[in-house]
Order: sequence, then structure tokens, then C-alpha cells
Amino acid sequence: MKILVCISHVPDTTSKINFTEGDTKFDTNGVQFVINPNDEFGLTRAMWFKEKQGATVHVVNVGGPETEPTLRKALAIGADEAIRVNTAATDGYSVAKQLAAVVSEGGYDLVIGGRESIDYNGGMVPGMLAKLIGANFVNTCISLEVDGTNATAVREIDGGKETLKTSLPLVIGGQKGLVEESDLRIPNMRGIMQARSKPLHVKEPVNATAETTATQFEKPAPKGAVKLVDNVEELINLLHNEAKAI
Repeated sequence: MKILVCISHVPDTTSKINFTEGDTKFDTNGVQFVINPNDEFGLTRAMWFKEKQGATVHVVNVGGPETEPTLRKALAIGADEAIRVNTAATDGYSVAKQLAAVVSEGGYDLVIGGRESIDYNGGMVPGMLAKLIGANFVNTCISLEVDGTNATAVREIDGGKETLKTSLPLVIGGQKGLVEESDLRIPNMRGIMQARSKPLHVKEPVNATAETTATQFEKPAPKGAVKLVDNVEELINLLHNEAKAI
């Protein structure tokens, strides 16, 4: 089985976020980037398939040279090869088009992506990718087993879970639950040293038109001052007249 894991290069959740150029561009100064958490769950599941079923695992990112340390981390975790499509990830459709070209060229049986990235939270890429390559698709996936060309997936739905049986080729949008958080892997020294010699291929992009454009970003309004209330009557008054909560 040949697996492709899609890796997004995203800011660490502890990073302080700012914007420049009239709030139209994300300011990367001083920001630490990591593997998108939903993608990390998928990569860990792919490593299980590699170790238990002899699968080959490649990782891919659409982005500039600044994303290569994130791909190297994925290699240090255990992926066999990495691919970087040399273009900015401008919107979901254009990213899906680039990934579709990689999948078609590489002949992958299973594509594991995150349900969404934690930077823009678009949640569009896995579904569009599946459509472009004509593969089956399961989103919000929290469990995946593969037996030959057959797959059993569990996805999260409102109020419960749904078990689906499908076949390869398959694209999933994975999330927390695909593996346990305790199973996530931290690169060790051996993995880091091996990652230096593993291939990282840079591919030029195919023609793809961005269908959406970000015109402006806005940070949440700062929280107001806390009011301390020492009696029930005043609390009820504030909730009713000021907060309009009751």
C-alpha cells in the first residue's frame, strides 16, 4: 500500500498572531511553525500502516522553502520521502489541484489529510482532492483500518459515530481520535539523523487558479474588564440589563 500524507505548515497555537500591510498579510516574524495537529494524527496512523502492513509513506506540502523544516520533521518521525510543491498555498482549490497532480503522478492508494488546518480552518481540501482524483472520501475520520483494497472507517457525526465500509483509492480527512494523543511521535536523534539523507523532492506547480482571496484579517476584540459581584440581586440585574443573557 502506498500512502500520501498531506502536511500543512501552520503556526504553533502558542504563537502571538499579528498582521501587516493593512491587516491583509500574516506576519511570520517570531512565529514558530509546526505540523498541523490534524495532519499529525494522520501521519501517526500512516506510520502504523508502515510498521504493521509494510506500507510506503510519503508526505507532501504545498508551500515555499520555509516549509521544508516541517517536512523534515515528518521524515524524522518515519516517513520515507517528502514532496514540496513549490508554490504558495493561496486557497483550498488551488492546493487541492496541486495535490491531485502529485497523487496522479505517484499512484497512491490512500491519501490522509487533516480535516482542516488550524491556520485558516477552511476544511475544503480533502473533499475537493477526492473529487479531482475520483477517489472515495471520508471526512472527520476518527478510525481507519485497511485490509487489502477494502477499508473500514469511523467518522464523527452530530451526536455519535458512523462506521463506513469502502475501498481504495481513498481520501480521508482525519482528526483527533484517528490515533490517541499519547501515540503521537516525537522525532528521536536517530530519526533526525536519518531524515537528513531521505529524499525531499521539489516539484513545480501545475496551472491552478485561486478561487478565493483573503482581503483582510481581524483579530478578536479584547475582552472587557471583569466585574466582581458580591450579591445575587446585582448579578441578576447585570445579566438582565447589561449582558442581555436573561
